[in-house]
Amino acid sequence: MLQTYPVSDKMCYLVVNLSLFGDFYHYICVGLTNLSMRDLTKITIAADSCKGSLSSLEVADAVGRGFRRVFPECEIRKVCIADGGEGTVEALVRTLGGEYVDLEVANPLMRPVVARYGIVDGGATAVIEMSAASGLPLLAVEERNPLKTSTYGTGEMIADALRRGCRKVLVGIGGSATCDAGVGMLRALGFRFLGAKGEVLAGGGEILERIALIDDSGVMSQVREAEFVVACDVTNPLYGEQGAAYVFAPQKGADEAMVERLDGGLKNFAEAVKRYNGEDISALPGAGAAGGLGGGFKALLGARLERGVEMVLGAIHFDDIVAGCDLVITGEGRLDAQTVMGKTPSGVLRAAQRHNIPCVAIGGAVAQCDELSESGFAAILPIVSGPMPLEQAMQREVAVANVERTAEQIVKLLNLNI
Repeated sequence: MLQTYPVSDKMCYLVVNLSLFGDFYHYICVGLTNLSMRDLTKITIAADSCKGSLSSLEVADAVGRGFRRVFPECEIRKVCIADGGEGTVEALVRTLGGEYVDLEVANPLMRPVVARYGIVDGGATAVIEMSAASGLPLLAVEERNPLKTSTYGTGEMIADALRRGCRKVLVGIGGSATCDAGVGMLRALGFRFLGAKGEVLAGGGEILERIALIDDSGVMSQVREAEFVVACDVTNPLYGEQGAAYVFAPQKGADEAMVERLDGGLKNFAEAVKRYNGEDISALPGAGAAGGLGGGFKALLGARLERGVEMVLGAIHFDDIVAGCDLVITGEGRLDAQTVMGKTPSGVLRAAQRHNIPCVAIGGAVAQCDELSESGFAAILPIVSGPMPLEQAMQREVAVANVERTAEQIVKLLNLNI
């Protein structure tokens, strides 16, 4: 099977069906371009990390070395990048030249843990991954219980950043151990949540069902001066069958009874919010992200919910970086249909398309290539040269060699047009 798709005035590409394995077709997309090495002077490399194997910077370094084996005089721009999840703080601090802050905060069960966040833009912007304080990996399996776990430590990181003068806060909310609608975080910022008898409530997701009143009289003054942007790649509502409790709480340790209780609590929280400020978050897309943290951010902090990769690309002014280059290389550990649903390579591709620049994607594994090819990548290339165990493919030295070789072959292909 052979198909051709137009990409831009610079190129077209072919999709070649190589083999059938089980029920899945595996493809390699081979770029046949009108772009030669005479035209290729500036290259931008912006790939996500290959989790458990290579960081974003290590991928970019390996691609750069592969290119320079064939084309040593090319100008290469290497950009650390992420999709709003793991690695976002490192990517933005490295790219924007910021600094790290290590802070002792409360973990999901209110035990001390040292969490790291970043400050960029000359001290104006904080970059926070909530998983550093409130993430599932911080707890043993037997400790996971979203009725008890809290986002309080995430709020402590935000409060510290605000005290240091940050007035914009970028937050990645993936990997949470919680289902408290961000009430813990909000408590750390000075909000109080009161029960029907006026008692002050504290704890994890179990307090949601008891909230009758929200009091903001003690909120930090800096909160009202700050802008909050949240990386949110899911559209789940706050509660209901597709809400935070039913969809996400079981992986955080909730049994069926806990799920029902948490779902009722999230609904009660939404009603309390509506009484407090008139905001209706009951059906807000993304409100159910991170155990309702997306909803808490939007309802009480006025946060903007954005796709993670768009938040990161906007923060580093990626359009300015890519403007004027001749080729963009992106990638991630696995390229498949999910890639075009808001993951890092899709955001990089859209930026490249805005400037009519060819964009090549590389990945440790490639599947469902039809969806990928239709999105507009100039070429889609797996880095693994042949069958090998996953553990071997993920070894750092093997992955580096595979990325370098793949980059070298891209340049050699372009060299055919000289």
